[in-house]
Amino acid sequence: MEKEFKTIEHERPWRYQTDDGLTVTRGSAWSGPGCHLGCGVLMYTDEEGRLVKVEGDPENPFNKGRLCVRCLDVMEAVYHEDRLTKPLKRAREDRGKDTWEEITWDEAYDLIESAFKRIREESGPEAIAFFQGTGRDIAPWITRYAWSFGSPNNVFGMSGNSCYGPRVSGSMAVTGSFWVGDYSQQFVDRYDDPAWKCPECIVVWGNNPLVTNSDGLYGHWIIDCMKRGAQLIVIDPRRIWLANRAAIYLPVRPGTDTALALAILHVIIEEDLYDHEFVECWCYGFDELAAAVKDWTPERAEEVCWCPAEDIRAAARMIAQADGCVNQWGVAVDMQKRAVSSGHAIIDIFAITGNIDNPGGNICPDYILMYFNGWGREFLDPEKRAARIGDDKYPMVANAYSKAMFDSVVEAIDTGEPHQMRAAWLQTVNTLVNSAPDPAYVVRAMRKLEFVAAIDLFMTPTIMALADVVLPVASFPERQGIRIGDGVQRAETINRAVNRIGEGIDVRSDMQVNMELGQRFRPEAYPWERVEDMFSAIFEETGKSFEEVRDQAPVYLPFEYHKYKTGKLRADGQPGFNTSTGRIELWSTYYNLLGLDPLPTFKEPVHSPVSTPDEFAEYPVVLTTGARNWSQFHSEHRQVPRMRALHPYPTVRVNQALADQFGVVDGDWVWLRNQYGRCKRKVLVDPGMMDGVASTDHGWWMPELGGTEEEGLFGAFEYNCNMLFKFDPGESGFGCDYKCMLCTIDKCAPEEAGIVATVKGDGIRKAVAMADLHEAPETVIL
Repeated sequence: MEKEFKTIEHERPWRYQTDDGLTVTRGSAWSGPGCHLGCGVLMYTDEEGRLVKVEGDPENPFNKGRLCVRCLDVMEAVYHEDRLTKPLKRAREDRGKDTWEEITWDEAYDLIESAFKRIREESGPEAIAFFQGTGRDIAPWITRYAWSFGSPNNVFGMSGNSCYGPRVSGSMAVTGSFWVGDYSQQFVDRYDDPAWKCPECIVVWGNNPLVTNSDGLYGHWIIDCMKRGAQLIVIDPRRIWLANRAAIYLPVRPGTDTALALAILHVIIEEDLYDHEFVECWCYGFDELAAAVKDWTPERAEEVCWCPAEDIRAAARMIAQADGCVNQWGVAVDMQKRAVSSGHAIIDIFAITGNIDNPGGNICPDYILMYFNGWGREFLDPEKRAARIGDDKYPMVANAYSKAMFDSVVEAIDTGEPHQMRAAWLQTVNTLVNSAPDPAYVVRAMRKLEFVAAIDLFMTPTIMALADVVLPVASFPERQGIRIGDGVQRAETINRAVNRIGEGIDVRSDMQVNMELGQRFRPEAYPWERVEDMFSAIFEETGKSFEEVRDQAPVYLPFEYHKYKTGKLRADGQPGFNTSTGRIELWSTYYNLLGLDPLPTFKEPVHSPVSTPDEFAEYPVVLTTGARNWSQFHSEHRQVPRMRALHPYPTVRVNQALADQFGVVDGDWVWLRNQYGRCKRKVLVDPGMMDGVASTDHGWWMPELGGTEEEGLFGAFEYNCNMLFKFDPGESGFGCDYKCMLCTIDKCAPEEAGIVATVKGDGIRKAVAMADLHEAPETVIL
């Protein structure tokens, strides 16, 4: 059955000429180098076909012409001198050495095909792990590639799958669906659509949406709603820009989100502010939840969370009394060992106040392809699927997640148990500096693999340390793709604006590589001649081809509120939610079946002032990691001059009291150190940081430094905050304490300050010159 798309009327076609002779290509930017979003862009190319300018597309309802610096400056990334431009190979014994040899695509494919087929024949397809990072539009193609090859071990390289996965899987477990905030993004006419209403309250919980733009959210939608009357509650240990404009700001100690949520639930229930009709008709286990939160007074939460009881009480009342309240949560909920309980408690707040599937509340968009679940599962043998590594230990991950457990996969690579892993595929991933705890251990373990192939835009520490064959990938202006999923209710295309063939550059899109190699391994899984035909297969249910969607994009699926009343959330067509009880499970039958807490409960982080007081005496700073910034996305953009100039060094934010405690000032270079390791940072004194807490950004490496192992793998172990962590997932298999660790702060010796190494190329020197930075000692180049 075809789904009815709604479209907009474009003034011009998807490609047209300007009066001054430039060619403009309309498309989406949902791929590297970029971010999670997929904003509508206009890409300008000159008469020679060179990309000269990128602007936001004012006709695209998603971003309405607004665009961040990463897309505006994409030309520097596309034409960067350090781009990978040809396939490379080196001997296994040369891992960590810059001994690469250029080869053809056919030679690279032959090497990969030969190694993978041999290992599949000798040890089974499960002996090969397929790693991915934040794949954006690439994620479904990786799963199809892995599953059609026969391997169940498609892996997201983060302990406890601690990004997005806990919230999505937890929401599915408790409510049967995943929910996003209602900012009118599902309507062609956006804020003017008569069915939409502006939320009266938006709870920004554990993220900085103007910078992160995650889960299909364009952060400035929050500003749009504020202009229409929405009030904010901001929950964050740092007073971000939105907190200064919030009605209520709750600075919360990292890792105590569950306690805060339980206190909010306590107030709503004790003061009889919950939605009685919704709870009675559509919630399961309310009495049990009420009993569980009875002792969680705001005063008790204040002692745990370090935020004022009166503000907790005020926040609870605002949420309950709002006519439409959005839950805008982020990875702070995921990046703690008790992520499942944290997410459960927060979901319950919005459930008992009736802010589920309602205008101005939290909605469940329809999908053409729910990329979170992967694509191509039908090609994976059920017996192989049952043997996925880690599933026996973590049944929730086994049932609710499309990825194998990273912690268990690395352990299997290292120990050979439950079976020997022999090879790996690395795509859209820079595991060593971006996501993996204890990166030195990961290198030692993965060096045991017989063969590693990687695909990326640039040489990275992960590739330099581990890969034997490297494939150069195309950036979004250089290739075709589609923008679907991720809670956006729309579909559009990524359109090639520049063709690099003839410039001495031979790059291919991720999808093309997956398809071409997939045809060698499992031809029936890839019956298409062109990637555009493969994309058209995704759109098949709509009756439109890739080219037709491209002409009309963005196109929107039909949407309705209160689907739980009409059976639109359940496969059997019955009213209710897609759970075993048909209701939102405040007391979770699913968690109970798995031996997990059926109710949200709070436990202190493994390392905290309360759980490890002796450790806290030695490491007296609560550290949260992963802070985002405007010009970089995870570990991307470090070599792009203008982006690097905006944020040239890894920073640690502390308030003045904490700076005074350790005798440091703004601009000092320091080591963040604990019992596991240390990493180098530059101090940024921020009066908005809460007392006793430091915040640092992640994903740091220095492309301008020497890349060999002898030279330090681009600074991968010196500037990497994951040196302060060990693998330690939650009992559910979801969550790890990335955002609630302890450390101390040591001032760097003069000879250690800055980046002490020889710097290659002029780009970063120019970037630093643009940045008016604190001067470093003479031995420091930057």
